[in-house]
Amino acid sequence: MPSGRIRKLSDDGLGVLCAGSKTVYIPFAYPGDMVRVKSTRRRFGRLIARDFELLEPSPLRVLPRCRHFGKCGGCLWQGLKYKAQLKLKAELFERITGIRAEIKGSPKIWGFRNFSNFIVTTNGVGLKEYGNPLGVVDLSECPVFSKRTPEYLRALRDFLAETGLGPWDLRRKAGDVHYLQVREGKFTGEVMVNLIAHRRPAEETAEAFRDYFSFADSLYWSLKADDRDDPRGEPLHVAGSHFIRERIDDVVYLIHPNSFFQTNSHALELLLRAVGNFTDGERVLDLYSGVGTFGVWLAKRGFAVEGVEVNPFAVEMANRNAELNWVNAQFRVGRAEETPIGDYDTVIVDPPRRGLKEAGELLVKSGAERVVYVSCNPKAFRLDYENHLKKAYRVEEAVLVDMFPHTPHVEAIVELTRRR
Repeated sequence: MPSGRIRKLSDDGLGVLCAGSKTVYIPFAYPGDMVRVKSTRRRFGRLIARDFELLEPSPLRVLPRCRHFGKCGGCLWQGLKYKAQLKLKAELFERITGIRAEIKGSPKIWGFRNFSNFIVTTNGVGLKEYGNPLGVVDLSECPVFSKRTPEYLRALRDFLAETGLGPWDLRRKAGDVHYLQVREGKFTGEVMVNLIAHRRPAEETAEAFRDYFSFADSLYWSLKADDRDDPRGEPLHVAGSHFIRERIDDVVYLIHPNSFFQTNSHALELLLRAVGNFTDGERVLDLYSGVGTFGVWLAKRGFAVEGVEVNPFAVEMANRNAELNWVNAQFRVGRAEETPIGDYDTVIVDPPRRGLKEAGELLVKSGAERVVYVSCNPKAFRLDYENHLKKAYRVEEAVLVDMFPHTPHVEAIVELTRRR
């Protein structure tokens, strides 16, 4: 099998080993590492290392904090010094988009995640194994999520043992309990627990659920009606508050099991301030507005905000958040690609990972002077810009915010201004 020194990273953060005519992509390997590949698999046309031997470590390496590192799929870069992570993220972003941008590190790199979905299976309870869709790492800790992770997992295991509910079998696609979702308000201390299961709880089961998770401020049981391997279900409120709160700077957000909220509360203020710094004028359109994360924060700073979001529940939550914070922001249900865009001073877009696509042409034809594009997918931004936005807008400035320490991912905020 090939051996040699890692000289660079792939766009998705894998070490690249070029040995003769072979190129092997190596998870958990970094520039400067001398490695020997032991076995490979082919996936999407690439040779991916299943296992490798580290012959000489890179000077960029650091001892990982988590005992599950190297197997768990959550933290590909935990073996890298944090300054090296930031430098490499900025380099990858520039390589993909052609844009050089300042990067702001996360204020906390441990205990920063405000939610985790722990899969509950016959193979273990925890997180997916990297590169193995049927593999599960039986977790005892998760230092990027919470110091309380052992407490949450212990409560789950004790609850399953008492009630006899069966964990999900990934091969047979059968079982009772599929996921445990835990959310933490990092600045409020509030905790929401949501069990995703394939059957409704009997009264005695619901009582045991309340007892074992009595520490939760909000308790839900979500009924999953399909056998897809995702943490989605119809939430049934069991106990406590219907929402938990998170406070970012001077804004309070309500969070529900069905809410999408940025996963790093500690870096979110940096992201919001970057968006605010690129926002100009008075009237702001918040496309893909979600629960109003950007819109409500901007309205708190005096902008008149209108938001459009395809998910009716998210719109309801956004309007609740606007009311809670006493701000001038209104949100409505609508598809971004069907939204007439008038003469807004600034349009904020935070599209799904696939990007704007058709909505990009609407922006080109609009009267908007400025677009602030927020994305964790630089390839989607590049396509949107090259195929659509470039016709009417130029890149003025960009800032990167590390919302995802110990992974190759980064959040980009790109300021686009109309060409004259």
